[in-house]
Amino acid sequence: MILIINGVKKSFTAPLDLKAALEQEGYDGMLVAVAVGGTFVAKGNYGSTKLNDGDEIEIVAPMQGG
Repeated sequence: MILIINGVKKSFTAPLDLKAALEQEGYDGMLVAVAVGGTFVAKGNYGSTKLNDGDEIEIVAPMQGG
């Protein structure tokens, strides 16, 4: 399965949920905001959000500074 994460095509083994994809990408335990297909996904729903071939995922981490 191909997912587009922050504009970059990446290959994963299907079936896959959002939680597993984030873990594989090294975001496990990090504070991030995630959207799938332009729709925000609450952290509590990562495990139940099934991903499909071609899904576009945006991952945003908060920045510090001023």
